[in-house]
Amino acid sequence: MQIRKPLPPDHTLESLSPAEREAVLEHMRREWSFLPGNDRAYSLAETVPFEDSPLKGKRIIFLGSSVTEGTKSVKESFCDYLQKEDGIIPYKEAVAGTTLVDKDLRGPSYLKRMKTIPQDFAPDLFICQLSTNDSSLQMPLGQISEGKDYDPLSIAGAIETVIAYAQATWNCPIMFYNGTKFQSEHYRAMVKILEEAKEKWGIGIIDLWNGIDLSEMEDTTYDLYMADPIHPTRAGYKLWWTPFFRQELMKFFVSKA
Repeated sequence: MQIRKPLPPDHTLESLSPAEREAVLEHMRREWSFLPGNDRAYSLAETVPFEDSPLKGKRIIFLGSSVTEGTKSVKESFCDYLQKEDGIIPYKEAVAGTTLVDKDLRGPSYLKRMKTIPQDFAPDLFICQLSTNDSSLQMPLGQISEGKDYDPLSIAGAIETVIAYAQATWNCPIMFYNGTKFQSEHYRAMVKILEEAKEKWGIGIIDLWNGIDLSEMEDTTYDLYMADPIHPTRAGYKLWWTPFFRQELMKFFVSKA
């Protein structure tokens, strides 16, 4: 299969009030619920917990937007499947449409919302999404700094600001994750910036972009797993993304032991 290009972002939502925007999104979620990949067979309700998982009891903060929320999968994302199957204790801070860059274009930015997460949550791990919204909105890339002078109005600076705040607040390991490949040179550049941040800060990366080969996937399977080139369905999270996350999390915790 070929890597697909996402639909243009829907800028009409930006003129709505938060309440109006949420009402529109809720209507769209009901429409997405009828996708084959969102069938009840793939739901959390039909998911059986593992008898024992090395991740059981791990306290993990998840910061992100629609992909972390599960906007197109009835609000059931990898965070929720890891909770149900592996017994992690998640704190899920996810708002659709928001950006890493500190601009409140479609809702409070990642940086503003992470400061609302309880400082006493005591996470074993902090995970942040490399936002596709920054790509679709063509936010400035910036560059990883040599010191501590980072600009939160650029993608690189926002990444560093997130890392610095998480380190200072929770003093726990930090990971970012990116999405599976879609047609976007801007997001490809963001993936490269994230790799540079890893070199500087020693963070982990759950690298779906480079770690999953879409060329071997049948179109019918892809259509079951993805609501569009960015957002998985329930089936995509349960059968595809969550096992990848689980594998990477287990390796990460072993490496930090």
